[in-house]
Amino acid sequence: MTKRSPFRYFKTSPEIIRLAVMMYVRFPLSLRNVEDLLHERGIDISHETVRFWWNRFGPMFAAEIRKKRIQQMHAHSNWQWHLDEVFVKINGETHYLWRAVDHEGEVLENYVTKRRNRKAALKFLRKTMKRFGPPHVIVTDLLRSYGAAMKVIGNADRQETGRWLNNRAENSHLPFRRRERAMLRFRRRRTLQKFVAVHASVHNHFNQERHLYSRANFKTNRSAALSEWRQLCSA
Repeated sequence: MTKRSPFRYFKTSPEIIRLAVMMYVRFPLSLRNVEDLLHERGIDISHETVRFWWNRFGPMFAAEIRKKRIQQMHAHSNWQWHLDEVFVKINGETHYLWRAVDHEGEVLENYVTKRRNRKAALKFLRKTMKRFGPPHVIVTDLLRSYGAAMKVIGNADRQETGRWLNNRAENSHLPFRRRERAMLRFRRRRTLQKFVAVHASVHNHFNQERHLYSRANFKTNRSAALSEWRQLCSA
């Protein structure tokens, strides 16, 4: 059975839709910034069209990227997770964005909650482990909710804490913070949860860690990532 293209009812070409979604999610641009940049390329669309496209196709692209990368992640023999949470304001109310990052900087999971207690940490851990399986080591800060949740799961012996051990998770918040400022924060919890899931997958796909490679290898990896992006959700 032939897979039906998700672009079949759209007059705009899939290449333009992929470009608009990539520009909005990957870079710290507003909807109107993307509209202006596309207008300079001769593409006349409204910023509301960009909003509709990323809401419609962003989760599809993210799911396809995630599906391809999960098997690669399981191949690590010393798979290590870094867990951390960050404060996020939604309509003036404080929420918590939990994030799981592996030892290579891949953002595994994001979860938004109103509280930062054992129940929230337990739900976050179970959600992450259901999708990716158990890791060998879990690095956290000194928040007691992590230890309490891991005792319930039964992997408390895998937890490690330290002053500088969790820098990988701390640094993973920086791209999200840049996007948060460009979007003037979020107005609904559901929108935040949806956006961080899409943003994490897109960031993983294009994050080449250029400081670890030579210029030639970086250019090759960047071109390969862009080529794979242009093939997402193709029929």
